[in-house]
Amino acid sequence: MGEIIGIDHVQLSMPPGEEERARAFYVGLLGFREVPKPESLAGRGGAWFESGAARLHLGAEPEMGAGGPVHPLKKAHPGFLVTGLAELVARLQAAGVTVTFEPPIPGYDRAHILDPFGNRIELLEIKPVS
Repeated sequence: MGEIIGIDHVQLSMPPGEEERARAFYVGLLGFREVPKPESLAGRGGAWFESGAARLHLGAEPEMGAGGPVHPLKKAHPGFLVTGLAELVARLQAAGVTVTFEPPIPGYDRAHILDPFGNRIELLEIKPVS
């Protein structure tokens, strides 16, 4: 019997032509590295990023129009495990990113942000055992 053994990647939406904004945010602020898309998908726009085991694909949504708004779901989001959450939050806030702190979850410190396209992202750091 087949079974799910993990997540290969998460895909979020972005308007066409906004790849530079995506790179500035995901590479410049969050520390992902961009990886090349397969040649068969390269002409569709968007960008792919990786950091550790986290793989994120941003797909261009043509119906949004270049520079148009994204209408992501309010609760749907990826949750990325991070180290140095306080330092990451400080870097994001210094860049003008709004950071919110949701109710705590046992064993984690966490924060939520929105990417430049309105996609919600949760940042989680495992609390040290005391």
